[in-house]
Amino acid sequence: MSAQIIDGKAIALEVRAGVAEKVKALKEKGVNPCLAVILVGENPASVSYVTGKRKALAEAGMVDRSENLPENTTEEELLALIDKLNKDDSVHGILVQLPLPKHINEDKVIMAIAPSKDVDGFHPVSVGNMMIGRPGFLPCTPHGIIVLLKRMGIQTSGKHAVVIGRSNIVGKPVSILLARKETNCTVTICHTGTKDIGSFTKNADIIVVASGHPHTLTKEMVKPGAVVIDVGVNRIPDASKKSGFRLIGDADFDDLKEIASYITPVPGGVGPMTIAMLIYNTLEAAENSIKK
Repeated sequence: MSAQIIDGKAIALEVRAGVAEKVKALKEKGVNPCLAVILVGENPASVSYVTGKRKALAEAGMVDRSENLPENTTEEELLALIDKLNKDDSVHGILVQLPLPKHINEDKVIMAIAPSKDVDGFHPVSVGNMMIGRPGFLPCTPHGIIVLLKRMGIQTSGKHAVVIGRSNIVGKPVSILLARKETNCTVTICHTGTKDIGSFTKNADIIVVASGHPHTLTKEMVKPGAVVIDVGVNRIPDASKKSGFRLIGDADFDDLKEIASYITPVPGGVGPMTIAMLIYNTLEAAENSIKK
């Protein structure tokens, strides 16, 4: 048995193409969907992520109001910029690229973004809406995982899903989305305090691994036919690559693809879905502005 590889790139392109069509329709009504991505400093990974987001904005035909601020930008200056963007009706979504420099309080910044423009889905109001199933922006990576499962036709209702990791960005929200009625999984969350994670994953039909450590999920921990969704992105040295490193996930892909029914690769699995769902949320924010 060999797993079907879940092509996140292809599914993300489908989502983005659908968004681009709807953007055209909105423009005909005089609404130009607009996202402001704020980058503070020059963290190489953050610069790369922001470049990818801006490219996706251009391809979707959206207005790009991105701001690149120097590393020494004060917390007050950043909050003032967010306030200005909150009040600007032509801006539909605001995203502040994390992590921020140490002198800026991330919680304060997330709280400052108007929930109606919180396309990252990190504001406590967005999280509360997700928790109780009210309309609101879903966090991009967890939402992307649910879309991957649906587009691949993977049955989720009544299945046992194990989530490894409890971060606010992936682990906690994806466990909530998996448990919601429309997905209908029974969910177990494993984390650093869990003794013998394998005893849980061996009984799982679906495993989402978001631990941030390579080799977290190995072949012995997975039953044949399970679905493996790997959220991890880890750089490991590789002299054969021009960059001097290669990217691997949190799961042992080569071993697991021999026993899983479906598996996401790294790169090219969950990653492309994050940007696709950000563009999707920005479209939703622009549509909501008309309803107002």
